[in-house]
This record gives sequence, structure tokens and C-alpha cells, in this order.
Amino acid sequence: MTRSLSLQNSDASPLYHGGDLAAARRLFPGAPEPWIDLSTGINPEPYPIPILPVDVFTRLPDRERLAELESCAARRFGVASHGEVIAAPGTQALIQLLPQLHKAKSVGILGFTYGEYQQVWREIGLTPKVVEDLEALSACDLAIIVNPNNPDGRLVPAQDLVVLAQHLARKGGLLVVDEAFIDLLPQNQSLVPILPESGALVLRSFGKTYGLPGLRLGFAVAGAALAANLRARLGPWAVSGPAIEIGCSALGDDAWLMSLPQRLARQAACVEEALTRCGARRIGGTPLFHLFAYSEAEKLFMRFGREGVLLRHFPERPQWLRAGLVAEASAERLKASAERIGAR
Repeated sequence: MTRSLSLQNSDASPLYHGGDLAAARRLFPGAPEPWIDLSTGINPEPYPIPILPVDVFTRLPDRERLAELESCAARRFGVASHGEVIAAPGTQALIQLLPQLHKAKSVGILGFTYGEYQQVWREIGLTPKVVEDLEALSACDLAIIVNPNNPDGRLVPAQDLVVLAQHLARKGGLLVVDEAFIDLLPQNQSLVPILPESGALVLRSFGKTYGLPGLRLGFAVAGAALAANLRARLGPWAVSGPAIEIGCSALGDDAWLMSLPQRLARQAACVEEALTRCGARRIGGTPLFHLFAYSEAEKLFMRFGREGVLLRHFPERPQWLRAGLVAEASAERLKASAERIGAR
């Protein structure tokens, strides 16, 4: 009998996330090390961390330097003139604040997506509706869209988001758009440059594109009133001094970001070739991850796991597997694993 990597972990989050190598090691105790972790959508080739002055560790974070970080982010994201950027200790921290930020009586989430959005509302006794179109979302007090979507890469046009945000604003509602995976898409796909003055909140990740999730840095973009509310709830010194310095350096490094798509494309092609060799079919994704269909996805998940390769599977979608990108140093090992699996 095969064992399944459960969504319920007694010693971890109640929701299974990618990157849980401790759970993978329990499930596959004989797997070779080090693991090739394809279970996340995180760039496996991180931004090179600059040498940091000692005082970013020994002093409280400087407010003026924090403002510089937010200015760097505003330039990078193309924030509209009336929009404000709020830095936070990761986008998950912002997600946790949503029930406090907007007292919604009805919450709608577009499609099968990142599970933490349902979780934060359930924790306060409200069950969100998972809907399949924007019209259904428009009937809610608060609407949530992950754009591009995780895990299938579905993309809602920015102009459609503006229309929905304006509709919600007229009745005191709010549209939350999670753009965690939008950095490597054309800027006109983002809501940020055409953000309405009210009725919309956009979340932007740092760790995924820059490969530094452990830094815990993320951003929100909103109009002035909502931004002030969010800053008050985050409180002082929410972002660490090292995160501020690394964020300023990375967000200001145009050359590094411009060279990234070509490098990631090679890594993505390697992953697609490996999964295709085993019979899976690519059906969606973003520059940082692929979504594949396979008739017995959990079995393929298990086969790769025994090879020390961790994929992301979804009990709610038993024919889906998501695979992130492979580091160049692990590409040949991934290819060899796929050849062994495909030959069975």
C-alpha cells in the first residue's frame, strides 16, 4: 500500500505547502540526498546577497531607509501616482491581516488556488465561496484573485480587475489581487499601474522571483486610506534591517532582473522535458512553475519522491502535479531520475 503525503501534518501547518522537506524525508526515508525540491514556485538561483553593514543587525530598522525600500518597490512595480507601497514581513503576514483590514460578511475566491486564503477566513468563522467567474465574485463584500493563479497560471486581464474593483468600491467592498508570480510577465498584466484610488489591494511577493523566501519580505499596494490602515496594523519595525538592505539592492538591480527570464527558460525546459518523458502533459503555469496532468499523479509523485525529487500534488485535483524550476547544478540528476522512471 502506498503512503500519501497528507494535507494534515501534526507538527506543521494545517495546510500542506511546497518546500516541506521534513515531511518528504519522513515519507521517503531512503531517498537520496540532497533533495531536488521542485515543490515550490521559488527561483532556485537566488539573488546574490550583498555584504551588509553590521549596524543593520545591531540597530532598529531605519524609517528613512524603509521609505527608500518602498520607493524602490514602487518604481519596480510601476505603481500609479495615487498608489502607496507598504513593505511587510512577507505576503503571508498581509494575508493574515485581511480579516482585520476589511470586515466582510461574504468572501469570494476565484477558482482553485492558494489555500491560505480560505484558511484565514475560516479561522474567524466565515466560510469563503470558491467561484468560477468574476460575475459571481461581484456579489461578495470581498473578492480574492490570485493573478496569475497558483497552480494553473490562469490570468485575468488587468482592465477586468479595474472594473470589478470599481464595482466593489461603490458598495464598500474590496478586491484583493495576489500578484506573487507576476514579476516576470509584461507590466501591463499587472493591476498596479492602473490601480483604482479605492476598492483594491494588490499583494506582491519578493522571495519567489528573487529566490530569497527566508528573508520574509513582501509588499502591498493600495490607495492612501487603505495603506494607512494597513501600516497601523503592521506596527513599527515590521521589516528587518537586513531585509530592507537586501530588498533595496535587489529591486534596484535592473540588469539582474532583465537577465533572469532567459536563465529560467532553460531550467523550465529541463523540468518540462523530464515530466514529459514520464508521460505527464503540461497544461499551465508561469515562468516559475509548470502544471502537469497525469492520470495517476500521486503514483508519479511517489516515484519521483523515491528518487529524492519533490513535486507538489493536490488531493483536490488528483490528476495534477506542479513542478517548480530545477537549479542548473541538479539538472543532470533530474534528467537521470526521469529516465529511470520513464523506463519502468
